[in-house]
Amino acid sequence: MTATVHEVLDRRLLSISPAPIAVALSGGGDSLALTLMVADWATARGRSLLVLTVDHGLSAQSAAWTKSCAGTADRLGANFRGLAWEGGKPATGLPAAARAARHGLIADAARAAGAKVVLMGHTASDRLEAAAMRQEGASTPSPREWTPSPAWPQGRDLFLLRPMLSRTRAEIRTWLAERGETWIEDPANEDARFARARARASLTGDETDDVLPGPVLADLALATCDLAGGLAAPRTLLRRAPPAFLAAACLCAAGTSRPPRSDRLKRLADTLGGDTDFAATLAGARIEADQRDVRFLRDPGRAGLEPLSLAAGQAAVWDGRFEITTERHIAIQALAGHAARLSPASRSALQRLPAGGRGGLPFIRGEGSPVLAAISGVMARPLPLDRLRAACGLIDREPA
Repeated sequence: MTATVHEVLDRRLLSISPAPIAVALSGGGDSLALTLMVADWATARGRSLLVLTVDHGLSAQSAAWTKSCAGTADRLGANFRGLAWEGGKPATGLPAAARAARHGLIADAARAAGAKVVLMGHTASDRLEAAAMRQEGASTPSPREWTPSPAWPQGRDLFLLRPMLSRTRAEIRTWLAERGETWIEDPANEDARFARARARASLTGDETDDVLPGPVLADLALATCDLAGGLAAPRTLLRRAPPAFLAAACLCAAGTSRPPRSDRLKRLADTLGGDTDFAATLAGARIEADQRDVRFLRDPGRAGLEPLSLAAGQAAVWDGRFEITTERHIAIQALAGHAARLSPASRSALQRLPAGGRGGLPFIRGEGSPVLAAISGVMARPLPLDRLRAACGLIDREPA
């Protein structure tokens, strides 16, 4: 088993890098086994290991579980960060909310430490559980070996690696027991109120799932991004693109993170399969198509363009679409209503952009838009195209 995991690490991670390798450790058997195997790999290559544990505050034992994880990290000579999901918890949809909070906390901590990849202990059994949940009507996707972080914008430029998807939960616990290791069993995993627990109970420990992730969508590298963060691709290309790409293009251009409903996504795919010009909205994006090209823009009618104030040395994400870094204090607001204050060169650049994408650009009060022109001490990086490439699998190993 160790050799299998190390083969995945060799394929996906850099042998030499100053960036730490982050691993999510809950203390359960799967994440414990992964942490032990990753620690061996990292030590042999001189790379540092960062162990991240999230206390969801949902069990009276959670503080003790975090302490146990800290002890494991100390035993392995790894750095440790205990993270807490604070605040009120929802009365419904608790598993999904906990998952979103966990990914957000882990993304923030990993980025702060300079990590590019977070390892997670999902297994073949998790894939089978997801399949069983889908059979019951859920939309739960199967975990894949390599994906971008689902937390947005906290998880920008951060990837998740799951190197144990070819092994079942039973095999992993046998491996741990042979080494005299003990692990935490969370009672919530057996709570029949939750769909995943019911799916888990329906599986046998000997089942396997060797389904591999879908192929890399290399031909979709033809997608382009304009200064307003709008994405474009040839319509002939999108006619053969899977629905997942259309969903990703909408989310990336809109700066949002909630996937569209499957029926609306299918309707968009069917319309793209025709030849008529059309415009539509989906997942916070506006889609404009003619016979040659399809453009994905932020829906100009959607709210959310709140003012943003940054101090010197800060970086933040504007509207989920632009990473703004500044060397001095600045105040940013939407460009809508302020275009007349731009320089002639910036107004000319603005006119070359789709009309629907102009008003949502970041505008520094009294200075102009850092997207349209160079502004001293301020850098604006459009995120949609990099995010789309990551979502499509065009980045398939740890960035240097």
